[in-house]
Amino acid sequence: MEPARNTRPLVASIADVQASLDSRRIAIDKVGIKDIRHPVRVRDRARGEQHTIATFNMYVYLPHNFKGTHMSRFVEILNGHEEEISVASFQTMLGEMAERLESEAGHIEMRFPYFIKKQAPISGVASLLDYEVSFIGEVRDGEPKMYIEVVVPVTSLCPCSKEIAAYGAHNQRSHVTVRIRNRGFIWIEELIELIEREASCEIFGLLKRPDEKYVTERAYNNPKFVEDMVRDVAARLNQDDRVGAYVVEAENFESIHNHSAYALVERDKEVEAPTNAGRAHPAPG
Repeated sequence: MEPARNTRPLVASIADVQASLDSRRIAIDKVGIKDIRHPVRVRDRARGEQHTIATFNMYVYLPHNFKGTHMSRFVEILNGHEEEISVASFQTMLGEMAERLESEAGHIEMRFPYFIKKQAPISGVASLLDYEVSFIGEVRDGEPKMYIEVVVPVTSLCPCSKEIAAYGAHNQRSHVTVRIRNRGFIWIEELIELIEREASCEIFGLLKRPDEKYVTERAYNNPKFVEDMVRDVAARLNQDDRVGAYVVEAENFESIHNHSAYALVERDKEVEAPTNAGRAHPAPG
């Protein structure tokens, strides 16, 4: 009997075009893949862990002498961690990406919806509310930096409108965004609760009529400009030793204007010292 033949085609050596030299002498600061979705598990204070779907952006620095990067390696790294993606494994994945793509710098963003069960303030009826959360990692020359970002919807009521109007005051839904570089463990829920306490009122997924009365009156008795919200949140972050650096942004989607009101406070505690009103300036040399 004639021996079985190997029917697999012989693969000739395939050129690696990405690794070829480039003569334009222009380095690329970020090159990689955007908007790839992947299932993940995130630590949840109430239930231990939460399953969700994250959208990833993954980039590396490309030196001027290389034509391109190996895009498939980004996907291989992501799939290599399957669903075991946490803050710890996220940092491991960041270093692995820079090593496998032979780059001195790398950047990963992992954005996902995070759900918290909240109880209405009077009736106690429970409902889920979703928040946008991001893990952001950067590594340069082997030194990683990790950030957590949350976008929290809240209610804000205008102090000026309340002061000048015979009755009522305009209010609106606002987004407060906080990005921190932490130097101690912080629950996602802790950041969200800190922000909600500094708004005119927090929002809920489901309210009964007694709850609507409460949140309306709560906002009316607690008016906040966009400037007030970023300053109040920044003051709380200044007091938390687990926070090494932060950016606080607030955007009010104005109900009586066709524009938004916006404010931002940024501080790096490790290189700056606080002065009046929570604002930061470089420490004297």
